[in-house]
Amino acid sequence: MQIIKNCSSKLLRHKYLCLPRVYALYYSTLKDAAKELPLAAGYQPRPVENAYWEREERQANLPKASASSCKRGTYRMLLPPPNVTGNLHLGHALMATVQDVIARQREQLGYQVDWVPGTDHAGIATQVVVERTIAASQAKTRQELGRSAFLDEVWRWKAEKGAGIVQDLRQLGCKLNWQREYFTMDEQQAHAVNVAFERLFDEGLIQRRNSLVNWSTTLRSAISDIEVDVVDIKEPVEMAVPGYEHNVLFGRIYDFAYRVVDGETLPDGSVEEIVVSTTRPETILGDVAVAVHPLDPRYAKYRNLDQVNLKHPFRDDTIPLVFDISVDQEFGTGAVKITPAHDKFDFELANRHKLQPRQVFNETGHVLESYSEFKGIPRFEAREIIVNRLEELDLLRQVRSHTMQLPICSRSKDVIEYMILPQWFLKCKDLAKDALSELHSGRLQILPPSFETEWERWLQDSRDWCISRQLWWGHQVPAYEVIDSQGKSQWVAAVSEKAARQKAKQLVGSEEFTLKRDPDVLDTWFSSSLLPFSTAGWPEESYKERYPLDIMQTGHDIIFFWVARMMMMGLKLTGEAPFQRILLNGIVCDAHGRKMSKSLGNIVAPQQVVQGASLESLKTGLEQSCEAGIIKPAELKTSTAGMTKMFPNGIQECGTDALRFTLMSHNIKSHFISFDVNACYTNKLFLNKIWQAMRFTLGSAKGLGISLHQFETLEGVSLGIWDRWIIGRLAETLSVCSQSYGNYNFHLATAALKTFFYQNLCDTYLETTKTAIANRTADAYIHVGTLTACLSWGLQAMAPYTPFVASELLQHVPLNMELKLSDYKDEQLAEEVNEIVSICQNVRQIKSRNEISKRHQPHLSLFAQNTDSEGVLRRHLPQIKVLTRCEDVELELLDESSKLTKQLSFFSTAGALCSFGLRVSDGLAVTAEKRDEMQLANTKKLKKLVTELQRYRMRLDNEAFQLMADKNVKTHFENKVKELEAEISSLTRLAVSS
Repeated sequence: MQIIKNCSSKLLRHKYLCLPRVYALYYSTLKDAAKELPLAAGYQPRPVENAYWEREERQANLPKASASSCKRGTYRMLLPPPNVTGNLHLGHALMATVQDVIARQREQLGYQVDWVPGTDHAGIATQVVVERTIAASQAKTRQELGRSAFLDEVWRWKAEKGAGIVQDLRQLGCKLNWQREYFTMDEQQAHAVNVAFERLFDEGLIQRRNSLVNWSTTLRSAISDIEVDVVDIKEPVEMAVPGYEHNVLFGRIYDFAYRVVDGETLPDGSVEEIVVSTTRPETILGDVAVAVHPLDPRYAKYRNLDQVNLKHPFRDDTIPLVFDISVDQEFGTGAVKITPAHDKFDFELANRHKLQPRQVFNETGHVLESYSEFKGIPRFEAREIIVNRLEELDLLRQVRSHTMQLPICSRSKDVIEYMILPQWFLKCKDLAKDALSELHSGRLQILPPSFETEWERWLQDSRDWCISRQLWWGHQVPAYEVIDSQGKSQWVAAVSEKAARQKAKQLVGSEEFTLKRDPDVLDTWFSSSLLPFSTAGWPEESYKERYPLDIMQTGHDIIFFWVARMMMMGLKLTGEAPFQRILLNGIVCDAHGRKMSKSLGNIVAPQQVVQGASLESLKTGLEQSCEAGIIKPAELKTSTAGMTKMFPNGIQECGTDALRFTLMSHNIKSHFISFDVNACYTNKLFLNKIWQAMRFTLGSAKGLGISLHQFETLEGVSLGIWDRWIIGRLAETLSVCSQSYGNYNFHLATAALKTFFYQNLCDTYLETTKTAIANRTADAYIHVGTLTACLSWGLQAMAPYTPFVASELLQHVPLNMELKLSDYKDEQLAEEVNEIVSICQNVRQIKSRNEISKRHQPHLSLFAQNTDSEGVLRRHLPQIKVLTRCEDVELELLDESSKLTKQLSFFSTAGALCSFGLRVSDGLAVTAEKRDEMQLANTKKLKKLVTELQRYRMRLDNEAFQLMADKNVKTHFENKVKELEAEISSLTRLAVSS
């Protein structure tokens, strides 16, 4: 009996992996570990995860392991900070899992990973939610509460929600450096924000000016472009708008007339006029001009006049007619009204023509006092009144349906009003140019590369960034207005009021001034853009020890709003790029590819997938969110209906490992990632399959009187064909895993691991070992050793994806078993065994289709195509018998002298090696119907084989193919033709003889 020899444990080094001892995994070094660590009958996520955390707590109290000789330095990452507006969502879970997989893999390669966690104060989002909460619980607005008391409420909210997010990240298994945890409004971050603002202000890059911004009349604040949702309206539709009792109608265009001053009187007695088209008649009050295209023939007669003035219908003045090539001649009548105070296009056109804007609405969306007829009326109510007045004045010409895009505030659901207001702007032109050069020089890599064009598009067209917000929650702008004794106003920026007074004194030249800090706060993205270096300690020089990052991984939807801005600020304030590699992931959608939203009721929290949730608990969660003000009462009904439709039976418990594995089973670089809870549960069953394989291996070792920890090497052991095959599959799997880390195609690694464990190891190899192990033959020891090696190395490859179950199972096997995997790369053997497995699958399909079980005593007859095939099949007859679950297997060479005398109940072909037939006992009646079904299946198969044969022959007969294809390709095609011809022939013969 040859027993696998013992030798000293060594570090495995081969061309695929360089794995030091896996310090990230906790395991016992005792030889009788299996006796002390019983394995449960089945995989249950909760006890496995609890045991993991217990081990981690014990590990935290042990002395730290000394630095390994394989340590390669520090690998730095930054977790995109989740907003403190609620619990972790699946998008966060995806990013956190991707980065945790990278972190764990880097640790396995010997790096010291420094992965920084944190949470974002999320100015507008948090303020909106807290306002709703206060309104629901106290029936007060923030204005009634007061700024100081309101901020106290927000800080309480942050303490509660921030702790929940941290707990969610811990439960996800993230190996974050919690000692460096930050909050974007903590003392260090606040200081960095103030210093950055001061430096940029002093350099002239930050300036205060009046400009057009996205304005939310509900929030009474400017908002960023990313917080604006554009709704496409195809036909007239009523929509709810905050602050209005009734829905507002959108999707109509209005034609009305401007009368030409001193214009001609037309033959019908009417006055000469120009008809303009607009979707916003309520802004007529602020019109400063009418514009037409200079080449529009409808207005050619006005082109050479010195000046054309038009009578304003509601103001006692006139406005000019201007010509501008930017006007779309196809829009309406080709004449458009210009309202620069409330429209982006009009604002730019007015600047070109030096037209002064006239504001119509105040910050709450009501008409200004200066328009006495309409003063104090909400803008959309004013719309209807103005349209009626135009009709009374005989100026309304037509109202019709019109497609349009409506900008909506994603936070308040209010319709955006473009307003000209004093704001702080950061000049981005030069900063964007530097960020763009990082890509063009090759110093910056963006994955997937398709987003390089997005990077260029944003940065080449980069405009000044409005960095101020009219909120209470956030970093207060560190700018102070200085008003001297003459009433002259100037601004200084400083990190404190004391420093501001010193600057003001130097600016004014005396101490006779008043100083007032700007009450506005900075855009959340401003503080976030500093994170790579502010979390490292900037502006202190010590930040250089932890800067730059090795990779920046986040969602592709914020490539400009966050990633590009981090690049711009890092280059400007540190002189060095904050990262040289960007990995972007897609947006997580539901199983049907729909974005997750409250209206669809398809939002799933990671913990609901991990722990499971009944339909009632899902509904209760929605009701609690409504009571807390997170979702509106109007959204509760639709959310509940959508949730009931999506999960009529609730969500089954899947566990953290299954959630992680499912997320990583998608190509994270795809634009959208469809997450299916059912797939998650399937992966839980897959993990149970591995669990059962470990139980079988432990039980087998116990039956042989050995411990798995006795296996330290397979070197020098004479392995059988199937042992060598499975080790070869292991080598191939580890190779794919290694390559996937380099190109971030993690889905290829998870697919390879699933194929290896599920199909190769559990469903195939393990089954072939049972007879030898049950009979305690010499091969049994080799089989158990082979299983041990596969589980040990396979689970270590699984560990970054499924750390909890991998940690639990790896306690039972030795780590770093000596195994030179490159010696088992045998393509010919892999192809041979794969063919045998394919034959067995074909047989099992026939058995399953015809409901043939063990009680029917199936007998398998194999008909080899030739002598070579016969030799191959004969080598694997014992395995074929096991894998097909047949009573016995007979092998016969199929040639001209063969006599198919056996009464075959069922028959078919199984590739190039053979065809086969099944005989069953009298207990299974082979009805005429079953025979017809078999004939039909074989006819379809024959047709498919003939079609495939024709395709190969056409390629071989093609002259271009013969000229261009190399010898190996031609040989492959020729062999394939022979194989198909043989399979067609045998299928035909079997059909005739049956």
